[in-house]
Amino acid sequence: QVQLNESGGGLVQAGGSLRLSCAASGRTFSSYTVGWFRQLPGKEREFVGGINWNGGRTMYADSVKGRFTISRDNVKKTVDLLMNSLKPEDAAVYYCAARYSVTIPLTTESYSYWGQGTQVTVSS
Repeated sequence: QVQLNESGGGLVQAGGSLRLSCAASGRTFSSYTVGWFRQLPGKEREFVGGINWNGGRTMYADSVKGRFTISRDNVKKTVDLLMNSLKPEDAAVYYCAARYSVTIPLTTESYSYWGQGTQVTVSS
């Protein structure tokens, strides 16, 4: 069982940066792939990026590639999403999710555990 809790959301100007953090509980967290997703009201939750169990592999959506970076610390049981050069279209509720897997799934259905989400607002 894994419980996830996101933090770090807030209001930022376009072009600015924000770091989200996903804190996990559970003894086997280091075995889990973690994905970041975002969702706008009335829209489907979309994949932003993910990191495999040991941090050796990451994947990103084309829309954030080169601007967002995911990292993890398995000792602290955290996964961070560093967002640079933010755009108004990046504004959404951001969620972290975990799956016991060696791959990095892109779909919401593939993840077993979810955080409650944190709001990111980007002003133009």
